[in-house]
Parts: sequence; C-alpha cells; structure tokens
Amino acid sequence: MFPNESPPPHGRHPDQGQVYQQTPRPFVQEDTLKNAEIQIERKFFTISLRENPRGRFLRIIEDTGGKRNTIIVPTTGLTDFSRILNEMVKAAEALPAPADARGKTAEEDADSIGNR
Repeated sequence: MFPNESPPPHGRHPDQGQVYQQTPRPFVQEDTLKNAEIQIERKFFTISLRENPRGRFLRIIEDTGGKRNTIIVPTTGLTDFSRILNEMVKAAEALPAPADARGKTAEEDADSIGNR
C-alpha cells in the first residue's frame, strides 16, 4: 500500500482476490425425454432432451478425459440452434481439406501413397 492510500473499508486490498461462498442450488427434478450418446475422436458427447418445472431444454455434455462442459439450449431456441448448426456443417463441407504439417491435404497424401 502506498503512503497516501487508505485501507479499503472491508479490510482487503482491491488486488487481493475475493472469496465468494456459493450457496448450493436447490435440487430440481428433471425428467429425461430422449437421450443420445456419441463419441467423436477423444470426446464423448451426451445429448439429452429434458424437462423440469421451468420447461423443456436440450442439455449437451462434452466429456474429455474427465473434464466436463455443459451447454443448455431451451427448446424455444432449438429451431434456430439447428439452423445455425446445419449452416456450420455445410460451411465445413464446402471448405478445402486442411493441410497437414507437411503442407499436403489428406487427398494429396492418399494419392501419393497409392490411394490408401
């Protein structure tokens, strides 16, 4: 602390991180209406259509080596979500194949080795 600085009223310097105590969320009953699982490379996805007292939603869980990420999309947004996802799939299919570290695309590499 500089000589002309007064201590903060709560006793901590602003640069010191604050500690937050989260109160546990109350349990909310959820019903699974439909469930699907898929593995893509090292990632495992669980996609569930669920319902609770607040409404229906799609829950997408990505599990990679014990690390989990979740997104939730309310069913009111599923049509837009699906439309944008389909646009991304079309865009990915329209782009040229990515080059590997040697600068060759997968197609060029397969042709040079005899069409693996």
